[in-house]
Amino acid sequence: MSNYELSFKRFGESAILIEWPQIIHKDVLNNILNFKQSLLEYYKDYQVYLNHAYCSLLINYETYDFKYYNEVKVLKDLYNSNKDNLSKSALLWKVPVCYDSSFGIDLEELSEAKKLNVDDIINLHTNVDYLIYFVGFLPGFLYLGGLEEVLHIPRRATPRLNIAKGAVAIGGKQTGVYPSQSPGGWHIIGNSPINFFNIEHEKPCFARAGDFIKFYSVTTEKFREIKTLVEAGVYQLESEIIND
Repeated sequence: MSNYELSFKRFGESAILIEWPQIIHKDVLNNILNFKQSLLEYYKDYQVYLNHAYCSLLINYETYDFKYYNEVKVLKDLYNSNKDNLSKSALLWKVPVCYDSSFGIDLEELSEAKKLNVDDIINLHTNVDYLIYFVGFLPGFLYLGGLEEVLHIPRRATPRLNIAKGAVAIGGKQTGVYPSQSPGGWHIIGNSPINFFNIEHEKPCFARAGDFIKFYSVTTEKFREIKTLVEAGVYQLESEIIND
């Protein structure tokens, strides 16, 4: 496993922030996830909480005899001796999206800005296996990497106060799905009928960092059909195992 130059920072009274080089890349993500797994095993008998982002890992020591400098030494030793024991298999989740204009309220504006017809935008958006870097912002909001460069566009100058649950959107260099109704400044291009977060499930969010998302286009009729199955609790999201 390739090791990176890490920085360690005190983060409050009982937390440490570890930072990797500030680049968004799957190799950095894999390095973070591998180290995170090792830490989960090392701290398995303690209430230690780990949260990662694109290039960082935050460790909160809730019930632990926390001594900052001692713990940094432990972390450095663990990292330098860490082996690449992370599984190279991941799940590719196939997510239905309806790109009808009734859902994709910014498609025409995006089409004009990018000088692409709507069908081209849809084809570009569904032609990628998006890597999940982490989950954040809202419960079940997946931060995805891999959006085609031609679709990169600044966020809207004026955010909307109410974005519909399931809205599929583009903002900056990213695309994603709003798992619940919320404010937001991304460009809305469609809607997905599935639940990205359900507190009643053992795993409230079906996907995890390191998995992939593949969007595919469905008609409004198929959207309503899937929505009915989702609301009845009987819809099964398609997935397949892929190897890195």
